[in-house]
Amino acid sequence: MIIVYGVKDQLNPIKAKMSDIIHSCMKSVLGMPEDKRAHRFVSLEREDFYYPGGRSDAYTVIEINMMSGRKPETQKALIKELFLELESQLSLAPVDIEITIKEQQPYQWGFRGMTGDEANDLKYKVNV
Repeated sequence: MIIVYGVKDQLNPIKAKMSDIIHSCMKSVLGMPEDKRAHRFVSLEREDFYYPGGRSDAYTVIEINMMSGRKPETQKALIKELFLELESQLSLAPVDIEITIKEQQPYQWGFRGMTGDEANDLKYKVNV
């Protein structure tokens, strides 16, 4: 599950393309299936979004929530791929992108009436 925050004027025009880029990176680095896109975009008024100095109004925060199990090098590869693709395809400067990965134990996830540790039919691997 991914949540993207940004200034409305900047984020709304690019959010569909950004979703495509994020999902493409999730598929290539983590092996996520095509039908596992779960993105939420939070478009904020400029006065409701405070961000560090040296950033432009294109400043974007991407929070990636996932079940624990991915290796540090896999997570780093995902972050670097996101920086690369967002810059090359949307001209977003890396200084204007902040990415955090938040991991939770599988038992802390609930979907389809069960917890993540009970799911034995996932179409992707968590331990990559």
